[in-house]
Amino acid sequence: MKISIQRSAAYLAAAVAALAAGGCANNLPAPPSTPTACAGLNGMTIGPQAIGIPTTGAVVTSAVVIPAAGAGVAAVAEYCRVLGDINPVDPAAPKIKFQVNLPSNWNGKALMFGGGGYNGVLATGLANVPAGPTDRPAPLARGYATFGSDSGHQANANGSRDGTFGMNDEALKNFASDAIKKTRDAAMNIIQMRYAARVQKTYFAGGSTGGREALFAVQNWPQDFDGAIVLYPAWNAAALDLQFGRITRELAKPGAYPNRDKRKVLYDAAMQTCDELDGVKDGLISNVNACNAIFNPMTAAVGNQLLRCAGGADAGDACLSDAQIAGYNVTNSPLTLNYRLASGETTYPGFNTWGTDFGNPGTSPLQPTVLTLALGTEQPANPMPAVKPATTTTIATSPPYGATFWDQWVRHFVTRDSAFNSLSLDPQNPGKWQERIVQLTALQDTNKTDLSAFANKGGKILMAHGAHDALVSPRATQQYWQRIRTGMGAAKVDNFARYYEIPGYGHAVSSVFNAAWDSLTALENWVEKGIAPPPQIVADTAGVPGRTRPLCDFPGYPKYKGTGDINQSASFNCATP
Repeated sequence: MKISIQRSAAYLAAAVAALAAGGCANNLPAPPSTPTACAGLNGMTIGPQAIGIPTTGAVVTSAVVIPAAGAGVAAVAEYCRVLGDINPVDPAAPKIKFQVNLPSNWNGKALMFGGGGYNGVLATGLANVPAGPTDRPAPLARGYATFGSDSGHQANANGSRDGTFGMNDEALKNFASDAIKKTRDAAMNIIQMRYAARVQKTYFAGGSTGGREALFAVQNWPQDFDGAIVLYPAWNAAALDLQFGRITRELAKPGAYPNRDKRKVLYDAAMQTCDELDGVKDGLISNVNACNAIFNPMTAAVGNQLLRCAGGADAGDACLSDAQIAGYNVTNSPLTLNYRLASGETTYPGFNTWGTDFGNPGTSPLQPTVLTLALGTEQPANPMPAVKPATTTTIATSPPYGATFWDQWVRHFVTRDSAFNSLSLDPQNPGKWQERIVQLTALQDTNKTDLSAFANKGGKILMAHGAHDALVSPRATQQYWQRIRTGMGAAKVDNFARYYEIPGYGHAVSSVFNAAWDSLTALENWVEKGIAPPPQIVADTAGVPGRTRPLCDFPGYPKYKGTGDINQSASFNCATP
């Protein structure tokens, strides 16, 4: 049945009263006296007063019971799937599309999921947390009310690389951070209406853009969340865009773009030099700092043959030309700006390039995703090559993910000129576009280092990054981690946060070491029981299925003890570089 007009009016009146009394959306009105059936949520309206950032309210457009399905660890009990819209203030801005999943066996908790890339695709809340375990149910199956949104726009054929929404100020602000608060507040109202009870704990889980959103959530609205799982976070997103621009311009030079066979040659050379730096030849470069210090593509070899082509000219797929080596050296090195961003940044670190899979040839079903999120199949150019999905007769093709990201950002965020040549904009010397770039960093970069409000309320953070991420630099996450420890004090940070790096793991997926970690249980125990994370173990589901490694508190890395099965975490200690 529909929610009665009287009940909706009473609920809204309670929200208005709470606001008038000095409350806010963090202090939700008292839940209704009786639960609401799933079908009764259909058509529910949420007034703008109940959402902490200006909107013109929200509405539930669908509420349907989804029967129990699946078996074993994949089993999901019955739940109510709620879809809805959060309406903008600007009539020209897109709506925020959201989904809330309300299990019949609710555990009293809620979990918000972040997005990826430029978003534009609904974060349904049905999946596991990023790099989640394969032997434990997803949060919804554990009884969590889960929710997410598309952050306030609906993507075109470019999918998560569609930046056209940046032409609209409200859509841009929603993507940057506002949709987090708007979606959370709408979801809390719906959850309370369904269960006639308050949420006891609320967590956030996200990777990449979703990791940035997780950090925004605990920095800007610390009272709304009790814990966060933060994976490979693009926390300084606009600074990363500028690094993408620097790398893209280098790869666009004649002869600079390496094909997949050449990427594999570089990967093999790095493995030959660096694999045993962790004490054993195990197919993983765990001592990344040592590898970065000693590997030189100009002198490295594969077998007995130098990686560099003789004389530096391109001589085929078994070596790299000087132009290709130059491209990798730019990727490996930091961007240094000749101006200061509004976020205070003046640089973006290089990537861990040596031993990273930038889209090697391979038969793993994960490899097409690795390829897409790394260097793709097409050299950057003007106009930027299109993103073309796979068909029954063709493979998916695209330029490097970061190149499309840069191109979209320049044309739709910075210049707001869809015909602009993004390769013509020098991120280090942007001329008349500098002021606009600085403005954007104030919106997109989330680099606050004082998380005291979140820590003081008992909030906890589990953060991790793949050591060989080709899309978001783990060195940037190291930078943020070191800043909060310096600013807040190491002892205080250790009371509420952990940061781990995962050897061999790339961005979101990896055919080298595909991470599976039960971060949610560790976070629950820390927040709800006061049990600080014991030594954590991460499993591989793709490179060597079942292989495990210890998750080492940064800057530690797994070092072989000298004896024991090289595929078992018990054979490794955490060593400090």
